[in-house]
Amino acid sequence: MGYFYKLIMMNYVKVKKKLFEACVLFVDERYKTIETVMQSFKNDLTAETKSSAGDKHEIGRAMLQLEMEKTSQQLASVIEMKEILTKISIKKSSDSICLGSLIKTTKVNYYLAISAGKITIDLVDYFAISTNSPIGKQLLGKTVGAIIRFNDATILEIN
Repeated sequence: MGYFYKLIMMNYVKVKKKLFEACVLFVDERYKTIETVMQSFKNDLTAETKSSAGDKHEIGRAMLQLEMEKTSQQLASVIEMKEILTKISIKKSSDSICLGSLIKTTKVNYYLAISAGKITIDLVDYFAISTNSPIGKQLLGKTVGAIIRFNDATILEIN
């Protein structure tokens, strides 16, 4: 392997590390937000128990419990994202697209990890997407030169 190839690969590892760290930060922030919301609901539920009586009380409790269920589902989603991130090796490189791949196409750059949206690293935009997203499903297993139906993009590089 030549010097320039090693240099390019080191750069990809640095970019993948920054993308991975941005995804971890995204998950951590979502987790903290959900924890705060759940604690607020618990406090509201306790206050509702102490201060209300009758039908209004029952409706208020039921609505709070519904909101708590929605928030619990969001928490489960965040926990699943954390688990997915534990399966990613930033140093791994592959000829075909898999979890943790950095993908450059003729249209957009992707990082196949979790759905975290647009992340800018060194003035270059990447879209962190999950393997379960429509575009993620299209990309999985593809190789350089493959054309994906999303925006008729051609895959240029995989790292």
